[in-house]
Amino acid sequence: MAVEVKELLEAGVHFGHLTRKWNPNMAPYVYMERNGIHIINLYKTAAKIEEASAALAKIASSGRKILFVATKKQAKDIVAEKASEINMPYITERWPGGMLTNFVTIRKAVKKMASIDRMKKDGTFLTLSKKERLQVDRLRAKLEKNLGSISDMTRLPAALFVVDIKREHIAIKEAQKLNIPIFAMVDTNSDPRQVDYVIPANDDASKSIDKILTHVTAAIAGGLAERKAEKDATASEKEEAPKAKAEPAKKVAAEEEE
Repeated sequence: MAVEVKELLEAGVHFGHLTRKWNPNMAPYVYMERNGIHIINLYKTAAKIEEASAALAKIASSGRKILFVATKKQAKDIVAEKASEINMPYITERWPGGMLTNFVTIRKAVKKMASIDRMKKDGTFLTLSKKERLQVDRLRAKLEKNLGSISDMTRLPAALFVVDIKREHIAIKEAQKLNIPIFAMVDTNSDPRQVDYVIPANDDASKSIDKILTHVTAAIAGGLAERKAEKDATASEKEEAPKAKAEPAKKVAAEEEE
């Protein structure tokens, strides 16, 4: 899926922050200044989207997970929808401290959610008092809100995709500690040196976020499709192998009968 500069322009991806709020390390990605606002060079954005997309597709085709992180209002719903479509985990509520660096504890909380579900299925839940049931329900709702979207993530993600690295600085620090590659939309007020794959873009407008996420998730979907095709091909090869072995055996048996 080629990235057109025109579509990025129409989505307002080029609008940076006020010039007085800029981070000088974003200078290579700034095209010009207009009315006190920095304008992002969309040719560089397009190239960086393609570079990041290729790397993300490779991760997806290897069967590993990419964790999407966006807790700002403009990005939450878009990220939840796009990540769900490709069956990738995401955090759109408050970042749980230690989400990566203390992953074992986070997994315990996810398992707690599963154990509550089991209680409801096997009838144990009904043996509790009304007050206890209410407490358990509240706990389940809280866990679902904060961790429901990562319930299938049984190990650390292979990469993070972040919208607004200034806002998600705790997630960035945890990923850096564990050497987890960081892909991110980086606006002109942020430091791109914190990110492995920088996509210079307006991270405040929902149209811009939607446009970048559409390209990125399409690439991941392509990587997943490639993995599925390889699996299907391997499975059919395994099915064919016994048949191929059986053919010569049948032929020999027929010749012996003659």
